[in-house]
Amino acid sequence: MGKLVINQNFVTEETFKELQKVCPFGAFEYDGNELSINASCRNCKQCVKRGPTGVITYVEEKEVITINKNEWRGLTVYVELEFGKIHAVVYELLGKAKELAEKINHPLYAVMIASKNQVDDNAKELLYYGVDKVFVYQDDLYEFFNIDRSFECMKDFVEKVKPTVILYGGTSLGRSFAPKVAAYFKTGLTADCTSLGIKDNTDLVQVRPAFGGNIMAQIICTKTRPQMATVRYKIFKKPEKEIPHGEIVYMNTSDIDKESVVKLLSHVKKEFNVDISEADVIVACGRAFKNEKDLSIAKELADLLGGVVACSRPLCEAGLMSTRYQIGLSGKTVSPKLIFVLGISGAIQFTSGMDNSDLIIAINSDPNAQIFDSAHYGIVGDVFKVVPELIKSIKEERGE
Repeated sequence: MGKLVINQNFVTEETFKELQKVCPFGAFEYDGNELSINASCRNCKQCVKRGPTGVITYVEEKEVITINKNEWRGLTVYVELEFGKIHAVVYELLGKAKELAEKINHPLYAVMIASKNQVDDNAKELLYYGVDKVFVYQDDLYEFFNIDRSFECMKDFVEKVKPTVILYGGTSLGRSFAPKVAAYFKTGLTADCTSLGIKDNTDLVQVRPAFGGNIMAQIICTKTRPQMATVRYKIFKKPEKEIPHGEIVYMNTSDIDKESVVKLLSHVKKEFNVDISEADVIVACGRAFKNEKDLSIAKELADLLGGVVACSRPLCEAGLMSTRYQIGLSGKTVSPKLIFVLGISGAIQFTSGMDNSDLIIAINSDPNAQIFDSAHYGIVGDVFKVVPELIKSIKEERGE
């Protein structure tokens, strides 16, 4: 790797204008005294090749010294609490982390930051999922998540325990917290992973969609530790409970900095909305649905089955449904017991958000639609003819 270096002695208003012309990303800024490069830079080096001579040079950086990977042991899951209870994504991460830990013969850890009244039951519950050690940071100041205080605890944990991997839920909290920890330790962080693997040398293989879901990128952090990733809810299955064998380790918090620039003024519980991630039955609608009248048959089917209606991205863009009901890369990941996929072509941007469903039934007028590759059962036909017949059959079966 290398970096672009500016020779300020050669910078003038004229050289700045020349650089503006050759830079395809508009990455140069000039305040009349100093030239700078902003975050738009993509390191394409056009400024070096085609820009004014001597103003911008490219300097190769020294190779990062490889760490001793044997000093870093243990796969760790950060325990996110929601209203004082363990978030469901934590159990899914523990199941996957346990699988990876067994492959390289490493221990499985969990780290929990909470108030004293939140600790006992939650820590004991974690032990039922194969955790070898639950590291607990407890203090009444930790009752509600605070990024500064949680960071200080995680910093203490990493420096003392030296885990090779830390996994976070791909929640709003996890996505805000993990980057702060990664930045401090100057290590890698992969967001929204859809698959995880591990090599014998403990390198974590992190897979996530890239370029709008057109490719699946495999990302490996070879030269730094700990390796970190956020993983979406419902990507992995929740494991079965087992007989506990691990222990709870209470960490000393007396010397940990508890100051914070963030002050909690109040804590207000959000108004309840249907969470499609939790639904057992989903009726997902695609481009075929053009208005509220079209959606009414999907709602009738969902009501009959005790489910909820969801959608693909085009319906959100058309303003027919809220983004909180969207399935896919830019929406939510779901894994219901049953999902009807109505009039959706089946591009990876959608299917990656629902392909862990127990039973997928697709209805589409195009016999070559990609969705049939993911479906357990497929019906070729017009959804507005097939679904009413399906509703009729269900009602007749129930004697309605």
